[in-house]
Formats: sequence, structure tokens, C-alpha cells
Amino acid sequence: MSKLFVKTGDKVQVINGKDRGVVGKIKAVSPKEGKVIVEGVNIITKHAKPRQQGDPGGLIKTESALYVSKVQLVCPKCGKATRVGSGVDKKGKKVRVCKKCNATF
Repeated sequence: MSKLFVKTGDKVQVINGKDRGVVGKIKAVSPKEGKVIVEGVNIITKHAKPRQQGDPGGLIKTESALYVSKVQLVCPKCGKATRVGSGVDKKGKKVRVCKKCNATF
């Protein structure tokens, strides 16, 4: 998978899995793997050893990546999770379009 419909900073809603229905902001995107990391979603516990003086060790909770097919973009205008279309604005620039309210973003 190479081209994704989401960018870093987009607001998305999880549509599948244990965190279904949770809305969060995208922290990182990995187009090569087809995965995204969303704030507060898919929390895992890592066992970490302190590497330097003052580093915390023990159990650390962090977000893990999930497949991009498990999230839907939330439209900034209507506030609903929606599929994303593509269109062209008046200046000839390619934009994303909400399938529910036809807003461009």
C-alpha cells in the first residue's frame, strides 16, 4: 500500500476492533506498511529497561500502530466519520471531499 487518504494531524474515528467508536488525532502515518498511530487508541504495555541515568524503567503504556482500513476520517464541517473522495478546487488544486456533505478539506 502506498497512497493513503489520511495525513498526520487529521481527526479520525476507529470503526473496527476493541477501540471502536473512539475519535483521535493521527500522530504518525506509515504509507509503506499501510498503518497509522492514533492518539489514545490501541494502547499497549511495553517492558522497558532504563538505558540512561534518570530514564524510567518498568511498564510503559504507549500507542501502537493499526491498519488504516480500521479508521475513517472525521469531516471538519459536519463532524461525521465519512469516506473520502477527491476533487479539484477553483484554483485547480487537488482536494479531499467529504462524501456526506461535499465539504472540501
